[in-house]
Amino acid sequence: MTKEMPKTFLPRRKTRQIMIGGVPIGGGAPIVVQSMTKTDTRDIRATTAEIKRLEKSGCEVVRLAVPDREAAEALGEIKRKARIPLIADIHFDHRLALIAVARGVDGLRLNPGTIGSKEKVKEIVLAAKDRRLPIRIGVNSGSLERDLLKKHGSATAGAMVESALRHIRILEDLDFRLIKVSLKASDVLRTLEAYRLMAGKVDYPFHAGITEAGTLLCGAVKSAVGIGLLLNEGLADTIRVSLTARPEEEVRVAFRILASLGLRRRGPNVISCPTCGRVEVDLRRMAADVEKKLAGITENVSVAVMGCMVNGPGEAKEADIGVACGKGIGVLFKEGRLLRRLDEKEIVPTLVREVEKIARSRQKEKIETKTR
Repeated sequence: MTKEMPKTFLPRRKTRQIMIGGVPIGGGAPIVVQSMTKTDTRDIRATTAEIKRLEKSGCEVVRLAVPDREAAEALGEIKRKARIPLIADIHFDHRLALIAVARGVDGLRLNPGTIGSKEKVKEIVLAAKDRRLPIRIGVNSGSLERDLLKKHGSATAGAMVESALRHIRILEDLDFRLIKVSLKASDVLRTLEAYRLMAGKVDYPFHAGITEAGTLLCGAVKSAVGIGLLLNEGLADTIRVSLTARPEEEVRVAFRILASLGLRRRGPNVISCPTCGRVEVDLRRMAADVEKKLAGITENVSVAVMGCMVNGPGEAKEADIGVACGKGIGVLFKEGRLLRRLDEKEIVPTLVREVEKIARSRQKEKIETKTR
């Protein structure tokens, strides 16, 4: 069972569409979830293993740091082993971008103004244009040009927008428009203001996120607030949650943000009560066990693990599968219907089995629909 989401969003900003590999960005396409590898790109084995974990977690596009020639050369073998599009993150040295393009990446992230002469930028643009590879103009508040910092007094939203427009004009002057734009700060309100200012100036898709958001808990909260506000105003076409944590956690948080707004769903949505003095089972352990055991399921299934009979039955009935607990027992509901009573020790394995059944059924329906 799924709840109808209230229609509170502002209209999605209309943009031109670009393709990162086979993944459409902007132009009304679903919001795309990205991440970035944390490994040394020169370590092909470690980087490939991390990308495989990202693929399994649902990541749709992955970016790799390319600090030197060895890292750029490694992209060819990494690309051959990856199933999702790769974006090369390049700074300063235009030769690294040319190698990355030759090694088969699906897109570039760079700021043309930091590359050097116009001729160097032109070399990159011609190579990217030949293969129809998009370039992201990625502006961060921590690395703005000195003249803009002096002009604006600090790394303001206005300074970030002026920096992005400066880089965009370099590409446009070379007749290149396969562009997406990001304007990231480490605080929410400045980031939001920057995207708002930029929205009326260009029609390129936006890559959104809060940069350097922090560790898992703090960063997830900050990212949820910032990205949530941007999504609510229609100012995001692809997102990355930036965490001091494993990249799979970035993807997990990103999908949770999208799911909480009813925009995209991946994997089970576990609903559990905060617990109080009425709870007479070990609910915290149960909820954690259920979430852990369902981590490998990709189908959208709502699961309620509720601790008492006040709100429990209502939430359990609204979920695809749910349990409302009393003293050492649980009352199991499936798609709004009461199934049976369970002893406390039966609750977790029963919920997991039922979710797996629902997931298999939905996978089968999808396959049958595709083959009709």
